Amino acid sequence: MNIVIHHNPDCGTSRNVIATVEAAGYQPTIIEYLKTGWTRPQLLALFAAAGLTPRSALRVSKSPAEALGLTDPDVSDDKLLDAMLEHPILVNRPIVCTSKGVRLCRPSETVLDLIETWPAGPFYKEDGALLIDTEGKRVG
Repeated sequence: MNIVIHHNPDCGTSRNVIATVEAAGYQPTIIEYLKTGWTRPQLLALFAAAGLTPRSALRVSKSPAEALGLTDPDVSDDKLLDAMLEHPILVNRPIVCTSKGVRLCRPSETVLDLIETWPAGPFYKEDGALLIDTEGKRVG
């Protein structure tokens, strides 16, 4: 299974997703979007595939969204997209793409819906929370 993860290494959720995918035996392609940036067609395609809008994909915490005036509900999708292109940190993460679909994997356990094989349990998230129990069942 080919897996692409749009990743921010400073994000615990994003690191959890990678750890889960790798523990399941996959070798994902990891795109550090803060380094590579985005293109408008790329964002539009990712958002459409994941059922997101620019507004729902906007990262508000720990980003310049509020300072840039982007949290106002009257800001257009085009303006949000322009800002996301200029400031890649404004896109919430991680966005994961597999043959099973594209999702914004927040919370990190959402990635389990996108992979065929799960890590052996017990498996814990970075914060110590149990994700998969000893019987291989999803927790939470």
